[in-house]
Amino acid sequence: MVSFPGGAVDDEITETASYMAEQTCLGFIAHDDGRHGAAVDAFYEVDRRQFSHVGDEAARRGATAFVDALWAKDAIEAEHRDDAGALARDDLRGADWTGVERRFRERADALGIAPDYAWKSTDFWRNHKVGGDYWTPALEAQVYEIRAAVRDAAHPEKPSDGQSGYGPEATRYLLGVELHDMHTEFHWRQAREVMTPYFEFILREHRDSDLIDTIPTAGSS
Repeated sequence: MVSFPGGAVDDEITETASYMAEQTCLGFIAHDDGRHGAAVDAFYEVDRRQFSHVGDEAARRGATAFVDALWAKDAIEAEHRDDAGALARDDLRGADWTGVERRFRERADALGIAPDYAWKSTDFWRNHKVGGDYWTPALEAQVYEIRAAVRDAAHPEKPSDGQSGYGPEATRYLLGVELHDMHTEFHWRQAREVMTPYFEFILREHRDSDLIDTIPTAGSS
């Protein structure tokens, strides 16, 4: 096997990261199926690990707020369909999305994410549904979330080129969204593989800041 620079792989971190990636996928699948409680439980499994420094209670509040934001989004969509059941995209674009933003703000407050995360996330989900550039606000929102998870306001830190980019972790999350949009088992499996290094990065940062001992291993309660 080729040895790359940058340090050895930690099998326990990889296993936990894979579990977090799987739970992220299961959370979105539960949302697609309309199972609110199952979605909260799945995203809580992720948040209690990536935001272990805020404690389990705050992590559950953050996960619940995220799921509530998705449900608020769905409610807006339900109110803006034509007689055939298709989305009235122009009307949806001009709808009142403050309820969605409020729930993303609750997530930000619970987890210590910068306030701009809330409106960036709202722009992302609105544009994702009605059309237009959703990838830029998605990347920007995810950078805020990663910064809070690893407690590094300078993330992403690149050694030289590409300083205006969003970094590999936020880009992985966006690719996960693209794979989710395909709604096939084949693409869900890819999403899990794509997101595993995302969470590996966060867990490695926790290890380097001595937070790793506070993080439950894969599947533990």
